[in-house]
Amino acid sequence: MKSFLRTLACACFVSGCLIRLATAADPTPIDLWPAKAPGEVRELPPEQDVNKPTDKLIGDRKIIKLANVSTPQITVFEPPANLRTGCALIIAPGGGHSILAYDHEGTECAQYFAARGVTAIVLKYRVPARNPDKRWEAAVQDAQRGVSLVRSRAKDWKLDPQRIGILGFSAGGETAGLTAILHEQRQYQPVDKIDEVSCRPDFAALIYAGGFENKKNPWTLQDHVKVDSTTPPMFLIHAQDDGVSVANSVLLFSELKKAKIPAELHVYASGGHGYGMRQTGHPVNQWPDRCAEWLINQGFNTPTK
Repeated sequence: MKSFLRTLACACFVSGCLIRLATAADPTPIDLWPAKAPGEVRELPPEQDVNKPTDKLIGDRKIIKLANVSTPQITVFEPPANLRTGCALIIAPGGGHSILAYDHEGTECAQYFAARGVTAIVLKYRVPARNPDKRWEAAVQDAQRGVSLVRSRAKDWKLDPQRIGILGFSAGGETAGLTAILHEQRQYQPVDKIDEVSCRPDFAALIYAGGFENKKNPWTLQDHVKVDSTTPPMFLIHAQDDGVSVANSVLLFSELKKAKIPAELHVYASGGHGYGMRQTGHPVNQWPDRCAEWLINQGFNTPTK
């Protein structure tokens, strides 16, 4: 009996050590702003997961629906040291600017790219939308700040400051796209030295993005979506049967080609919307591998020389 108790005590001690080690290794969130984010005046209820037991499963699993985000943050997922390339990817989950689909369009994506040498960074931007006329505004403010913050830490985080990109899903795809397109128009007044650092992402990947098409005049872009010679390269994914019109990706791709910006568009026959990193039985679920290949082919995710 005494021998059993000693063994049990040792096992508990070892387990406790392992738990502490795992906790210490967990990514730590970093606040984007030194105080309140721009324009924050009202108090929201506590941040919480509002997923309900009756909500639709994605890939046979529930998802996190993070609501009431008022303290925007980034969380850094480091790649294995022997695989680190110096590339960084900021990931913006979707959720219609109402919630954040934080796991299957956030942390799971970060884990995938970190395993391929990328320093993957999940952006927890403010939801719900603050400005009803520019639902994307708070998200883009947070994303622009995020790009500047990551670039300002490039040396400390062993990053190439010219290989910092952004990837987004759905409303996060709109956020990523506008962060790339509006990089010369910072959407807030600078608050400190971090904002002296460029907020232009070096590339963008937009996964079933919305918000670009002018719904009052279908198959045309909204006035603020203007591609020019300074717009970074883009990778776009969409399914033809997506409830968020494929026109969003097709129109943007067309403008990128007109401006001679490197771009790659994949349109799949089926797959719908909101699959994220999950397997849902459609060829579109291969998109992460296509994106990873594009990053390598474009020279973004290659070892630092």
